[in-house]
Amino acid sequence: MVEIPEGQIQLRDDRIKETWHVEIEPFLLSKFPVTQELYRAVTSENPSIHIGNLLPVETVSFLDTLIFCNKLSEVNDLQPYYNVDGKDILENKSSNGFRLPSEAEWEYACKAGVIGIRYGELESIAWYKGNSDNRTHIVGQKEPNKWGLYDMLGNVWEWCSDLYDTEIYGSYRVFRGGGFCDDQRSVMATTRRRSHPMKFKIDDLGFRIAKNGL
Repeated sequence: MVEIPEGQIQLRDDRIKETWHVEIEPFLLSKFPVTQELYRAVTSENPSIHIGNLLPVETVSFLDTLIFCNKLSEVNDLQPYYNVDGKDILENKSSNGFRLPSEAEWEYACKAGVIGIRYGELESIAWYKGNSDNRTHIVGQKEPNKWGLYDMLGNVWEWCSDLYDTEIYGSYRVFRGGGFCDDQRSVMATTRRRSHPMKFKIDDLGFRIAKNGL
């Protein structure tokens, strides 16, 4: 995992035309999206459509990612971060276990200090509609950002921990980053999407794991 330093990020929702600032505490973020090899080792399952050990796992719901994080924590003798009881999801913010990044953490880590919509030239950093041949690719084949994080843009979208807008979308959760079948206008550090946490699974949506800083 990569150590992400403290800082601040400004988020924007183009739908409601609002911006807000978030203070970021130091945390750890995995260098790559979770691969099918790792997901299978932890859960004994592989739900992916595009099969390959070093391809990102996909076709996972938000709930699936929380279950994975808790199981990975238990395997490593860490305290599980989530308590999932039906539709109720509680976070133990003092846990030393694995978790999803918040969307503020995700965007902050994606940009890695760069001002703009991407951390590099799109062809060099991301698998998207223009170069992916309509499928996922082995993680880590494109250039990383300056903090050493790969595939933050393109390949698969990544679930984040945040609720999107409870007044309008209820329990819908955020995902970020763009996927292999998206046009370049969607593959940006600032693009926000959302969907149902239990029901929504698709072959260009995966996740990466985070952990509280030491």
